[in-house]
This record gives sequence, C-alpha cells and structure tokens, in this order.
Amino acid sequence: MHRVAILALDDFVAFDLGIPCDLFGRAAAGSKRLYDVQVCGPRPEVPGSWFNLNQLADLSCLERADTIIVPGISRTERKTEAAVLEALASVRSARMASICTGAFVLAEAGVLDGLRATTHWLAVSELAARFPKVTVERNVLFVDNGRVLTSAGVAAGVDLCLHMIRQDFGAAVAADCAREAVVPLEREGGQPQLIKHEGPESGDSLNGILLWLLENLGRKLTVESLAAKFNLSVRTLGRRFHQQTGLSPLKWILSARIRRSQQLLESTSLSIEEVATAAGFDSASAFRDRFHRQIGASPSTWRNTYGGARRFSDERYS
Repeated sequence: MHRVAILALDDFVAFDLGIPCDLFGRAAAGSKRLYDVQVCGPRPEVPGSWFNLNQLADLSCLERADTIIVPGISRTERKTEAAVLEALASVRSARMASICTGAFVLAEAGVLDGLRATTHWLAVSELAARFPKVTVERNVLFVDNGRVLTSAGVAAGVDLCLHMIRQDFGAAVAADCAREAVVPLEREGGQPQLIKHEGPESGDSLNGILLWLLENLGRKLTVESLAAKFNLSVRTLGRRFHQQTGLSPLKWILSARIRRSQQLLESTSLSIEEVATAAGFDSASAFRDRFHRQIGASPSTWRNTYGGARRFSDERYS
C-alpha cells in the first residue's frame, strides 16, 4: 500500500491539511483502500490557526513514506524547526508535495532549489524574493516537477491531490474520488489561479454548458455550433471560457476528451480506434498524437499501466 505522510507544522492551515487526508483516504479499488494516510509532526501536539492537533506520529514517519505532503502555514515568516528541515532535506526517494504556503517550508529545506514552484497568488512575490534559487510560477494551479510538486492556494490543493492520485492509480480512481468528495474533475495544472468564477445562479455561468459538453464529447463540436446552441456569440462564448476556466473552448474540450479517453482505456476493452471515436476525436492518429502531447505516454502504454486489475497490482506500493 502506498504510504502518505502529511506533515502538520505550527500554524497549519486546517483546510490545506484536510484536503490530502480526505482525498487520499477515499481512494479505493472496490473495498480496497489504496493509500495508508498518516499525519505526523515535530511534536505529538501542534497548534494550528483554529485548533490544535495531538497524538501525531513523529518525524520518522517521513522516512517510511512514499509521498510526503506539506500543507500550508498561516505565518510564512516563521522559521521552520531545524529537525523538520533536516528530515525533509534527507528524503531521497519519496515524492514530495506542498499545498499553498507549504511551498515555503520545502523551499527553506532546499527541496525546491533549481525547480519551478508555485504558491498562493498573494504569496508568490514573497516566495520569489526569499528564495531566488526557485523559479516561481505566478499564475498556475500547480507545478509538477516529477518527484516534487507544489500547488497554489487552498482549493488548488484538491487539483494537485487528484492529479497525484491519477498518476498513481489512473483517471478512473481519481474521478471516483472527485465524485465521492463532490468536487469538480481536476483542472489542468497550467490553468491560471486568477480567474473569474460565476456562481450557479449567475446568467453568465458556464456550468450548464460544461455539463452538456461532458455528456456530448463524442459529438462533432465546433465553437460556432456550441455558441449557436446556447444562443451566444462566438466572442461571448470565448470570453466566458477564458474568464471562468482560463482556457479557450476548444482547449477545454480537448482536455475533457483526453480525460474521458483515459477512463475508457482503463475500464473498457474498446480498441484504440473505438476509444478515439467515443471520446470525440476525428481519427485514431489524431487521438494518439494529442494523447501523447498532453499525457506524455501513448494510449496503449496508459492502458497497459492502468487498465483493469493491473491498475492495482503495482508492487511498488504493496
């Protein structure tokens, strides 16, 4: 089982800490839980912004972890305890990730030196000024460097955790977690933090259009036909997509089609050509090209890695 250690530090942000506890704790294959989640700290009791945590595991938990998560802290100017920095700096093989201002802790430990990283949009300038060896991305939801990942503020931690679950066990498991937690399917990491969100009651909301698109990805879709269906001009449709998703309509549709194809590759025996058609691509070759560009692997490789029962037989985490 994949071991996840969540590091609770003084002034931890409760929501940031709860996100990985909940999402990794939900991930399952049938009745089988896929992650062993443990919260640890530099001391048995750690004070947070709203309440204290006690009976925490000690820092040796980090040595046994496959993934280490550092939630945000409310006081970024505070020096991190030497024992914590030493423990993080000594990690050799575990994947490490931060949520929100947890990036300051990883940066202080030297983990982010020479890497791209992000944090809450209110703190990106401070992170860049204090840690010049880190390339700070100012307006993305999360950054994946491979073994080290960082996310923007608060709810972007949901996107990061779902992204990691998808990497570990495939898109179907991540989608099940999102559905159980009643959160939207993950947004792409490069999507901007500073976007306009419209509530469901707003006449400008894209919610209805996005739901319709998810149910009709197999159709031939153009910006013109979509705008006409919802009685909008092409310009208005494009503006709303950029404001509320950070993407153009076609880029959003392509990403949604790739996510749908991942689920089909994992959960069905459809051929690559049939998956391409079901996901709405004009041809198998166009599908293969787009899939490889977005995912970094071929559809066949994705199916071999995550398809069927093989998805959960990875000996790395047993």
